[in-house]
Amino acid sequence: MPKRSSKTVKPTTKKKQPSDINLLAAQIVEAATGPAEEPTNTIQPEKNPAAVALGRLGGLKGGKARAEKLTPKKRSEIAKKAASIRWGKKSNN
Repeated sequence: MPKRSSKTVKPTTKKKQPSDINLLAAQIVEAATGPAEEPTNTIQPEKNPAAVALGRLGGLKGGKARAEKLTPKKRSEIAKKAASIRWGKKSNN
């Protein structure tokens, strides 16, 4: 049985033109000027290790220090409010 010609034809590498005129214009500009270059200035300044350590130290103390300052009644109110928000019915907004 002879081979079908449709299976032996190589696929075309030509891109299909977009139907949107703005996309077509962007394609033409890119073809004429080349692809956009990435910005080369992506180097971030190094952080001061002493400042990083100090910030972490404060973050580790924060929750415990706040809990110690609150009265048991106030802590209970905060916990009840958090639980009601977490487990309460969700509104359809």
